[in-house]
Amino acid sequence: MKIKAYAAKEPKGKLEPFEYDLGPLGPDDVLVNVEHCCICLIDFSMINNDWGLTEYPFVPGHEVVGIIEQVGSGVTDKTVGQRVGVGWYSGSCMVCECCLSGDHNLCGTAESTIVGRYGGFAEKIKVKALWAIPLPDNVDVLSAGPLFCGGITVFNPLVQFDVKPTDRVGVIGIGGLGHMALMFLKNWGCKVTAFSSNPAKAEEIKKMGAQNIINSRDPKELEAAKGKFDLIISTVNVSLDWNTYIDTLRPKGRLHFVGAALEPLSVGAFPLIIGQKSISGSPLGSPAVTEQMLEFTGRHDIKPVIETFKFDQVNEAMEHLESGKARYRIVLSH
Repeated sequence: MKIKAYAAKEPKGKLEPFEYDLGPLGPDDVLVNVEHCCICLIDFSMINNDWGLTEYPFVPGHEVVGIIEQVGSGVTDKTVGQRVGVGWYSGSCMVCECCLSGDHNLCGTAESTIVGRYGGFAEKIKVKALWAIPLPDNVDVLSAGPLFCGGITVFNPLVQFDVKPTDRVGVIGIGGLGHMALMFLKNWGCKVTAFSSNPAKAEEIKKMGAQNIINSRDPKELEAAKGKFDLIISTVNVSLDWNTYIDTLRPKGRLHFVGAALEPLSVGAFPLIIGQKSISGSPLGSPAVTEQMLEFTGRHDIKPVIETFKFDQVNEAMEHLESGKARYRIVLSH
């Protein structure tokens, strides 16, 4: 089966029309007809081969919403015509300790939607049925795509670390991931503070769920926040003065990374020891936690803030995101 897509032929290359042969459908695969696909900053990193994982021609796209068109012979839990979402992962081994424990997202041989295969900037994609997550009827279809990467990335820590409604939580970086974190945390019941360097976003940030905003470039405001937070979630991919943020944690507080800052962390051990504080990180969630996130999203009518472009405007959309003008996720539609 020939699939039409958009691909980069070289590092930092523009996306061009591209056709490829999808190959046969495996017994545990589903074929998804792509309706919408969000653009993530990871797509830029992969186009540029920043992580050394990219194979060209490269088809980006790992926040997909679509309709199942065909199911493999061994698939019993998905049906043709069912609307699903697909995120960063497209497969896992199903036999390792992590998979058997329900932590499929931690599988050592988990398959990515855009590493070693063609992604969702295409007419159709093929994925393992487990990772095609059913979309509930009460979740908005157009804005659902960002939930399957950015959304589950910031929702997963709430489940993994048993975040309580009474917790005081800070979010560093109110962009594609951070704005969804505010929405989840507000509806989780937490007291939410945004760390932001852009005063122009203040009104939007409060509408999204932050009760307080700290100017991350103001040393006095950071100093005044010492000992305030049970959890801080960092969504940024740049290095900051992490010791300052550790100081804002309460005893037993946690600084948690979901943004992939490439430089090593430089932190003092003594503040961690004396306050029994923790530093941690997490990837996207398992299929079960993703379904939990979707149920929560529908129950509280949470919708990521999006802008829309057509697939044939993909390069224009990529430039819009790269320029920092996007508010807050860009969705491509056929």
